[in-house]
Amino acid sequence: MLKKLLMVAASTISIVLGVGEASQAATFQVVASNLDSPRGLTFGPDGALYVVEAGRGGTSPCIPAPGAGPDGPQVCYGSTGGITRIQNGTQERIVTGLPSVALPVTIPGTDITVTIDATGAHDLKFDSLGKAYLAIGLGSSPERRDDILQVPEFGQLVALNNLTGQASLTPLADLAQYEGSFNPDNGSSGFFNPYNEGIDSNPYSFVIKGDSAYIIDAAGNDFFRAKLDGSELKLLSVFPARPATDPITGQTIGMQTVPTSVSIGPDGAFYISEFTGFPYEKGAARIFRVGADNQPTVYADGFTHIIDTAFDNRGGLYVLEYAANSLYPTTYPNPGDLIYITPNGTRQTISSGELLFPTALELDSNGNIYVSNQGYIPGSGQVLKFAPASVPEPTFALSLFAFGILAFSPFCKKLSTK
Repeated sequence: MLKKLLMVAASTISIVLGVGEASQAATFQVVASNLDSPRGLTFGPDGALYVVEAGRGGTSPCIPAPGAGPDGPQVCYGSTGGITRIQNGTQERIVTGLPSVALPVTIPGTDITVTIDATGAHDLKFDSLGKAYLAIGLGSSPERRDDILQVPEFGQLVALNNLTGQASLTPLADLAQYEGSFNPDNGSSGFFNPYNEGIDSNPYSFVIKGDSAYIIDAAGNDFFRAKLDGSELKLLSVFPARPATDPITGQTIGMQTVPTSVSIGPDGAFYISEFTGFPYEKGAARIFRVGADNQPTVYADGFTHIIDTAFDNRGGLYVLEYAANSLYPTTYPNPGDLIYITPNGTRQTISSGELLFPTALELDSNGNIYVSNQGYIPGSGQVLKFAPASVPEPTFALSLFAFGILAFSPFCKKLSTK
C-alpha cells in the first residue's frame, strides 16, 4: 500500500497549504467535521450515528509502514483513536484512547509535521443486546505488534466495554496471530508479487449475525467467523491473487484481492468488496457473493478500489470507491465515486468528483446515505449525508428476478460493465 501512502501524502500537503482540494459540488450535507481519520459508520440502538476514528498515531514506538519494507518510512504509535456520536445535529467524541499508528510527514518548506494514513479502529457494530464491538487493524505482522508496539489489541476483534471516556477493551479474536501462524493465502494463486511483505494482517470490516462476527482481513485476504464470546475463530474463505502485469518491469505478478467490506444481502449471503493491490488496475475491483458453502463467486465487477458497500431496503447496492482511477501512477486529486446498483443490475453514479479518500458508508431507515470522507487525513475528516438514489421502486416480480435469479442461480452471468 506504499503507493496509496504517497498519494495521501501529496494530498495532505496540498490541503494543509490550501491548494488542490477535490471538487465539492453542493449535493450533500456535512453532518460532522474535524474528525481524526473517520472510518466505519453504524447506527446504534439509541438511533445515533457512530463514527470510528482511526486516530492520528503518535511518536513512538514505530514500525515499517505497510508495504514499505524495513528500510522505508515508519508509522508511529499513539492512543489517539476514538468514537464520535452524531445525534440531533450534534457531534461529540464520546470514547478516546483507542490504539492508532500513522505516518509522520513534514510539509516541505515548513517546520510543520502532520500524520497521515492512520491504522487503528476501523469498524464498529452493535449486537442485538446493544453491546459494542470493534475491528482494530494492524497493517503489519503479529511479531512487530507484540515485540515493538506491545499493544495486543491491534489486529483483533475486541469488545468495547464502555461508550464514554477512556476506552476499555476485551480482546476476542486475534486475526493477526492467525495470519502469523497459518498465512492462509500464501501461494494459493501461484503468482508472486515482489512488493508484498510476507505476513501482514489488517482486520477492516465486519458484520454481526446471531452470536458471531463475520470479519474480513484486508491484508490477509481472507474471511472469518468469530464467536462474540471469544470461544472460536474460524477461517471461512480465502481470496487468492490473480495475474496482472507489473507496469514497472512488465513481468506477470500476483495482484492481491485486498477485501475491504462485508455486507449481508437480501438473500442472507455475504457480499465482500475488493480494493485490489498493486498494480491497482482500473476497473479490476469486484464484489463477491459468499453463500453457505463459503466459496466466493463474483457478483459484480468493473469497479475501481472499492472501500465499502451497503444494501438498501429495495435490494439495491451502494458501492463506494476510494478512488475512481488507479492509484498507480500516483495522481492528485483522485476522488472516489459513490455508485448505485439497482435491483435489476442497472448502475448509476450518485457522486463523482466530490469525495476525497472516502472510507465507509451507512444508510439510515429512510435510505439516506452517510459517507466517511477524507478518512486518511487526521483533523480533516468529515461525515457527509446524501439523499437516496432516485430510482423507480422495483415491482415484486422484478425483486424476485434480481435476488432469485441473479443472486441464487449458479447458471447466471455476473453483473458486469462489459
